[in-house]
Amino acid sequence: MLYSIDAFKINKVALYCRVSTDEQANEGFSLESQLERLRSFCIAREWNVIAEYVDGGYSGRNIRRPEYKKMLDEIEKWDAIVVIKMDRIHRNRLNFIEMMNDLQNYNKQFISMTESLDTSTAMGRFVMGIIQDIAQLESEQIGERVFAGQLQKAKKEESGFMGHRVPFGYRWNSNNKSFVEVPEELEIIKRIFQMYIDRFSMRQISKILKNENKDKIHLIPEKKLSNTSIRYYLHNCFYAGVERWCHFFKKSDIKPVISVEMFNNVQRKLRNNCHSHRNYDPMLLKNMPSFKLGDEERQSIPIINRAKHNFAYQG
Repeated sequence: MLYSIDAFKINKVALYCRVSTDEQANEGFSLESQLERLRSFCIAREWNVIAEYVDGGYSGRNIRRPEYKKMLDEIEKWDAIVVIKMDRIHRNRLNFIEMMNDLQNYNKQFISMTESLDTSTAMGRFVMGIIQDIAQLESEQIGERVFAGQLQKAKKEESGFMGHRVPFGYRWNSNNKSFVEVPEELEIIKRIFQMYIDRFSMRQISKILKNENKDKIHLIPEKKLSNTSIRYYLHNCFYAGVERWCHFFKKSDIKPVISVEMFNNVQRKLRNNCHSHRNYDPMLLKNMPSFKLGDEERQSIPIINRAKHNFAYQG
């Protein structure tokens, strides 16, 4: 059973605020605005604000938010979470239900300032579920529109940055919107590809490079030379001078670190060394100014390189 606001005396509360970049700019849900209204709300009810947790620039569709995780880790400190709107804490119904179950187990409450709902009743829980479904629908529609717009932009541009994480070996210059090469790191990338062609395993490559660069750990963090990182580099077509947005590819203005032929050879070797039972051909680059993968070809993109967060825009 979930408790209503009047079910027991609330004394200590935690305030939670979140914005994404678009919302902060366009909808008036700035962090400071949320905090001011929540503080006034708590003062009027004589609640003590024990902590304020603020996630700026994070999506509500997942729980990968540092302050959100910290708040739940400190659940013993407060009696209730207070937010300005339900969609500030979650835009995914399953995540919201999981959070509510955790609060129930610890006998804690969830309070939305603008949506006065009694979650101790079946109707209150039903209405809360509908609100969460609407928030999730809105979030997914926004994602679909952004994806379609970015893909169309990538197709129209003759050259330029399509939008993705900045690869190891480069730094992003936000002033002139361009990549800056880091020669020492790019030499490591060249060695990684050549060593893999020369039959070194990713584990062996990682061990050798970590040992060679142990005195440069302040310049090249150890995680940049881990097995997972090396696997990501070997699958990253940017090093072959090809930009990518999901399944759309085009030649980049960046000078290639390796040839398309070497990249394709590495992809074939990666597929041959794969221990899974999936029967698919490796993703190979085409010697064309731009090209689009078909449905079957898309499945050949490794999950590590297909994940949506790999394409966050660096602006």
